Amino acid sequence: MADKKFYLTTPIFYPNAKLHLGHAYTTTLSDIIVRYHRLMGDKTYFLTGSDENTQKMVDAAVKEGKEPLEFLDGIVANFAGLFRELEISYDQFIRTTDQEKHWPGATALWQKLVDAGDIYEKEYEGLYCVGHEAFLTEKDLVDGKCPDHGTAPEFLKEKNYFFRLSKYANEIQKKIETDEYRVVPESRKHEILSFIKNEGLEDVSFSRPHKDHWPKGLGVPVPGDDSQVMYVWCDALANYITALGYGRDDELYKEFWPADVHVIGKDILRFHAAIWPGMLLSAGLPLPKTLLVHGFITSGGKKMSKTLGNVIDPEELISEYGSEAVRYFLARHISPFEDGDITREQFKEVYNANLANGLGNLVSRVLTLAEKNLESAVEIETTEFPMQLRNTLDDFEVNAAMDFIWQHIGFLDKHLTENQPYKEIKTNLELGRSMIIEEVKELTKIAHWLAPFLPETSKKIIEGIMANKKPENLFARKD
Repeated sequence: MADKKFYLTTPIFYPNAKLHLGHAYTTTLSDIIVRYHRLMGDKTYFLTGSDENTQKMVDAAVKEGKEPLEFLDGIVANFAGLFRELEISYDQFIRTTDQEKHWPGATALWQKLVDAGDIYEKEYEGLYCVGHEAFLTEKDLVDGKCPDHGTAPEFLKEKNYFFRLSKYANEIQKKIETDEYRVVPESRKHEILSFIKNEGLEDVSFSRPHKDHWPKGLGVPVPGDDSQVMYVWCDALANYITALGYGRDDELYKEFWPADVHVIGKDILRFHAAIWPGMLLSAGLPLPKTLLVHGFITSGGKKMSKTLGNVIDPEELISEYGSEAVRYFLARHISPFEDGDITREQFKEVYNANLANGLGNLVSRVLTLAEKNLESAVEIETTEFPMQLRNTLDDFEVNAAMDFIWQHIGFLDKHLTENQPYKEIKTNLELGRSMIIEEVKELTKIAHWLAPFLPETSKKIIEGIMANKKPENLFARKD
């Protein structure tokens, strides 16, 4: 129905360096889901952005010899460039340094927590990981280091404001158990429930002292105490509602909140499945409906590392193979629910097999036949998404949806080879033409089904059908 709404968010990314393949996966996965819902007639809103009030960003700027805000603008421009190349169709890019769009809502949300009696001040000492922008415990460490970043955390002792997360532990647990707040896949649901039951949810630090070397405009001031800024995760999580105008102009907020899907990586599960629902419960706001948690992308079975020389830059892949090839690989060959692997050799192999020799070759064969033998273009008909395809996409099984489409590409290719309309047309013109028309109609279905995944390829195929002419260089083979 046209009046059904669908609101999806990505995490907001740290602008301390160029985006990597993991970021490309998150945004591509999100874009596919949103494009599908648009095609289903839903009124959609798609949010992404950058998490800018962070120590790691300041450290990166200092290393580059730039002022933090100047450094930020350059990195964010890189974000926008990659998203444009990947055809990410977001409605808004939120920046947490935006004092007009973000700060009023972050401040309003903080005040809600204060009004609920859930913010208090105390002195805290602990181990702080700059990579996570989070405090860790001794049991989180491996050989004294953060297992994710391989660095030893800093020991900090400071006075902060705290959020009474422990107050909401039982309620959060119940909402996740009953799928009122649905965590997908089940393995991540079990992971967070196990953590809540076994470790418990402790109150969390929600502010940091304002550092003298941080420039003005970096860090949202704590209301009533300019000596403190909101802790990065407190202000970052708020972006999902501040971008909709919460705290300033709540027209979009009323229309689209609660979010239908938050898409995140597994490394930030606890923040989104514990702290964020705790904040919303404290503020009396509705919880999101679904948290979709994807895995990491490795290369050759190992975490990408400059030392190992296995880092794959998404911009380099786009430059060599095109954005549609990158979208194809991420959609079909990386699971939305588990870790996935990529190597340059594997990418080239599947590109040639499934795009150049598969889809590209099929389109060329069908539309060359049509161009040579039909007097006019085949009329485009409305194409429904089959229920099997809809079911996989409703369940976020993007790779299974791609398998379904490629199965039909294989069927059509086999049908074309076995029926040989190019031979039939020599002896029976009418029958041969009708066979070609049927092939074109089947190709039209495939083109429509491809629209959420490979939007530019889908458009080129449909334009070729309408013009009765094969598109040039759809996917050139790479030798």
